[in-house]
Amino acid sequence: MSLYDLNDAQEQRADGVVPDGTFCTLRMKIRPGGENIAGASADDIGLFKESMTSDVRYIDAEFTIIDGPHEGRKLWKNFTIAGGKVGEDGVSKAWHISKSFFRAAVDSALNLSPKDMSDASKAKRNLPSFRSMDGLEFHVKVGIERGGAMPGGGQYPDKNRIAHVVVPGEPQYALMKAGKEITPAPSQTEDPVASTPPWQQDKPAIDLATPTSAGPAWLKGDKK
Repeated sequence: MSLYDLNDAQEQRADGVVPDGTFCTLRMKIRPGGENIAGASADDIGLFKESMTSDVRYIDAEFTIIDGPHEGRKLWKNFTIAGGKVGEDGVSKAWHISKSFFRAAVDSALNLSPKDMSDASKAKRNLPSFRSMDGLEFHVKVGIERGGAMPGGGQYPDKNRIAHVVVPGEPQYALMKAGKEITPAPSQTEDPVASTPPWQQDKPAIDLATPTSAGPAWLKGDKK
């Protein structure tokens, strides 16, 4: 008699990357790194990671696709919170990019129009901590980052990246909210830096970093 019945195990996932231009929903998971940032919320103690080559401290995030034919596939992205090059305002340039991404992700998750600057919507974008985004679910378009040259020759494999956060007001958003499958729309560029995603472009300043005692109810509580 067999001790280990493998018949009910899931089939192995497909090799390679998720096709360029795929629309899907992601669930965000923050992988704590044990480092701290001065002035951060008490809830964020031990949340950050530290670069081995600079003064950058960042959030290490893992994203899991939770719908569609590629459900279960994962993407990863680091978000600089402090350190690195600073702008004329004395603030990390990379933090501004991270902040815009978080803004778009929250808008997508909460069905907030990016143009909605009402007090109610602004309150929902004012997070009590970075850790409160753990478990956030939002809609995206997936792209492909081409693998660079390896030191010993050859190329690193291609990998997926978040090309664009889909927010209310965009034609795909309502369809995705309704659970409709959308035909992939490839970005038609080999260079992921060639075009700046809208969530990296200038947007009205919204405080996503200052610790507060209040925050949207869906962001509170323990999330796995």
